[in-house]
Amino acid sequence: MKKIFIASDHAGYNLKQQIIKKFSKKLNIVDLGTDSSSTSVDYPNYAHLLCKNVLKNKTYGILVCGSGMGMSMTANKYKKVRAALCYSVKNTKLSRLHNDANIITLGARLINRSLAFKCLSIFLKTKFEKGRHLKRVKKI
Repeated sequence: MKKIFIASDHAGYNLKQQIIKKFSKKLNIVDLGTDSSSTSVDYPNYAHLLCKNVLKNKTYGILVCGSGMGMSMTANKYKKVRAALCYSVKNTKLSRLHNDANIITLGARLINRSLAFKCLSIFLKTKFEKGRHLKRVKKI
């Protein structure tokens, strides 16, 4: 079973829990926190923790915050992390096909649960195309 790390801040906590419930039969999901929607936390702390685990284990990650933007910005500070803020099936698919994204970020306040599940499914099943895209990804 594929291991994947997940983390959120307080704004993303409920969507994170729904993702874990929906996908835990297919994936070995490791929850890195936070543990509540009622206590305000700093999203960069969770993005840093997840990125370190994704890189160490050479796997994928899911980050969830209110907009997805803060998590994405923090994650993309790491060399060899390509975090994609996903909000549609098409942009999710392209993030994997063309950019070899290894972390998906979702905005819990901007995407509904159904679409978040679709995006995550697409993210996990889509393979990097390589070819002309490989040289571009190497320039990141």
